[in-house]
Amino acid sequence: MALTNEDIQAIAQLIQPLRADMQNMKDSMQNMKDDMQNMKDSMQNMKDDIQTINDNMQASSNRVTNIQLTLENQTNHNIQLLAENHLNLVDKLNSAIKVQDKSLLLEVQVSGLRYRIEALEKEFSELKPQMT
Repeated sequence: MALTNEDIQAIAQLIQPLRADMQNMKDSMQNMKDDMQNMKDSMQNMKDDIQTINDNMQASSNRVTNIQLTLENQTNHNIQLLAENHLNLVDKLNSAIKVQDKSLLLEVQVSGLRYRIEALEKEFSELKPQMT
């Protein structure tokens, strides 16, 4: 069975739509490859962003740790020293208040004694002319 020119042309006409479909398929595949490359690039950018976030989180964690250590080792110690000194000051103030309270009590007593002495002197000055 020999193919004639007409048969070959008929086959060529039948293959032509297949060629067009294959070309469309190649174009679609190329578009898919481009899209996948874009997705790969986007994923790489996301990985880079996540790595940056992780680095920032690690730096923040280090800063928090340093702040905690400072609070534990310095600030809390200094607050404790201030509190201890405050207690000493309160004790001194309380003892000073006691002394002041005693001083006030003595002032009241002296004032009372002065009043009594003045009263006695007045009585004595009244009795003195009567005794002579």
